[in-house]
Amino acid sequence: MNRKDELESLLSSNFKCDFLEVLNESHQHSVPKNSETHFKVTIVTSDFADKTKVGRHQAIYALTRHLMDQGLHALALHTYLPDEWQVLNATSPESPNCMGGSKKSK
Repeated sequence: MNRKDELESLLSSNFKCDFLEVLNESHQHSVPKNSETHFKVTIVTSDFADKTKVGRHQAIYALTRHLMDQGLHALALHTYLPDEWQVLNATSPESPNCMGGSKKSK
């Protein structure tokens, strides 16, 4: 199973998701071709009802800790309650261009 599928499976089995999108954005970073190191996760669930934004992120990082130990480098997390998602017209922000590594201007 590739890392994208593993992330989707892990999140969908631990949260009752109204919406879940996992995008591999590794190609936008200074990593070897076909890497699975940088992901954007958009998750909408009422399971976040009693959590702050930090608490939502902590819950996801607790689930993905073992993947971080296996080479997952970064998660861009966009975590919403269903009503927050509706206010945003069911869209998460675009990821900024990477400016690290060899892409950083001198």
